[in-house]
Amino acid sequence: MSKLFGHQYDLFPFEVFSVSHFLMIAIFFCGSVVLYRFRDSFRKYDQEVRGSMFFVLFLLETLYHFWLYKDGYWDISFTLPLQLCSLSLVLCLILLSTRAQFIFQIVYFIGITGAFMAILTPELFLGFPHFRFFQFFITHMFIIWTCLYFVFVHKFKPTRKGLFASFLFLNGSAGAAFIANKLTGGNYMFLAHKPSNGSLLDYFGPFPYYILTLEAVAFFLFFLLLVPFALKNRISRKLYDK
Repeated sequence: MSKLFGHQYDLFPFEVFSVSHFLMIAIFFCGSVVLYRFRDSFRKYDQEVRGSMFFVLFLLETLYHFWLYKDGYWDISFTLPLQLCSLSLVLCLILLSTRAQFIFQIVYFIGITGAFMAILTPELFLGFPHFRFFQFFITHMFIIWTCLYFVFVHKFKPTRKGLFASFLFLNGSAGAAFIANKLTGGNYMFLAHKPSNGSLLDYFGPFPYYILTLEAVAFFLFFLLLVPFALKNRISRKLYDK
């Protein structure tokens, strides 16, 4: 993939855990704290906040495809919305505009899991201060922030049914990605091979066994995302019984 971007990659190479990467991680955590700290204020201006988040996500994704097309990089093998975070972005746009509980359940599990992994170990080939660097990190942050916004501000809660629905959605999407990979020669959802610049998948075994490991890890991470709410419900029931 790095060869695709040619001289731009030579001018703006991305380095994992560089100063700019750590800065983006710090911004992500600070933004998450702000969402929680000022949740009551955000609630008062909910429509404006959701509209702004929708605008940022939609604009950056549109500009990303415009940049790819303008510079001759757009290719069906990697630009379809079949990566986990691309799907999550679309679901976030729907959630922000509809406040649908079902959409929240899906994007809470797959969005937070996929975007958090992408922020920590990004498959990114253009670094600071290139447009793609900012577009990548901001959109992935906003995917998670959208989920947290609905938890903190709208008090939505993930459920066990939502966990299983998300896992089914993930596998259905993987099936579509597998077909797309065969037709386009792409690597959607990393089902054809591991990311070329290193990621957590490097610890999951060789192809194709890492896909099975990834399934198990995904389910485990989904479960971890549900645990705080399950514990809170259990504690609340015990207090109520007393």
